[in-house]
Amino acid sequence: MNFYGKDFLRIADFSEAELRHMLEISHQFKKMKKEGKPHKIFPNKNIAILFEKTSTRTRCSFEVAGYDLGMGVTFLDPSGSQMGHKESIADTARVLGRLYDGIEYRGFDQAVVDDLAKYADVPVWNGLTDECHPTQALGDFMTIEEHFGELKGLTLAFVGDTRNNVANSLMMMSAKMGVNFIACGPNELRPSDDMINRSKPIAEKNGSTITITSDIAVLNNKADIIYTDVWLSLGEPQEKWGERIELLKQYQVNKKMMDSAKETTIFLHCLPSFHDLNTSIAKDVNKVFGIEEMEVTNEVFESEKSLVFEQAENRMHTIKAVMFLTLYERRNK
Repeated sequence: MNFYGKDFLRIADFSEAELRHMLEISHQFKKMKKEGKPHKIFPNKNIAILFEKTSTRTRCSFEVAGYDLGMGVTFLDPSGSQMGHKESIADTARVLGRLYDGIEYRGFDQAVVDDLAKYADVPVWNGLTDECHPTQALGDFMTIEEHFGELKGLTLAFVGDTRNNVANSLMMMSAKMGVNFIACGPNELRPSDDMINRSKPIAEKNGSTITITSDIAVLNNKADIIYTDVWLSLGEPQEKWGERIELLKQYQVNKKMMDSAKETTIFLHCLPSFHDLNTSIAKDVNKVFGIEEMEVTNEVFESEKSLVFEQAENRMHTIKAVMFLTLYERRNK
């Protein structure tokens, strides 16, 4: 399988076999990391990571993965780059492509990362756009496989705002890997018809199903994984909090929901999470709306069923695998 020079923009761009290989390499890198085995494969390589949207896990995952592989890493946020302001995306891509061996982008419009890939003669990796979050989905499936020992035949339920970027990538990843996917949320926040129509035939081919529902009873004794995300995504106006809370309060992941699934059901969340009042945003929302927990209760978040911090760690291992696979042959060509 040749990944050399390929971009990592969407889960849909890769076959089941290619995604399977990425997961296998991710597990190998994690084993090496845990055993303290150095793997500085690219001592003369450098990467640029571009962030129009801030992030803790994505930035740290790319930086640590890059350093572990022996590469230099340059972080650029809007204050450190003229991309899209004084310089076009195409020109930025052609400049960075001559200076760096790979480029990560995290921002808003999918067209930006697509244009970076079009004009940069080096691999481009999608760290998040409004459309999708492929590195998150890869890390999530590594976590699921690590816990259950397999993927095919499992059922993943995404609860809440089911049309967001994480849900989109999880739906496609589920379809590719033969995992049943349930999008459970209000009709106003359901996945796009385009996303559903692209995922369903792939799921059918791989022996799994895509279910779109507003009824939480569908989760009863079915879900192996219950997954949720914040009710208001980064970049959305704060004025929408009231509307979202009203729409999503019945979809809060709590002990009752977890108990209605399976005894072996696990809980996942891409983070950050508003499960208590220990953040400024949660305190602000609490003052206005009087709620202490939002998309997940603290009881579930801190329970033995919660693998959210394993997820956060596995982002780094899967990102390392993606960078290694897309850069390795370049080193030896």
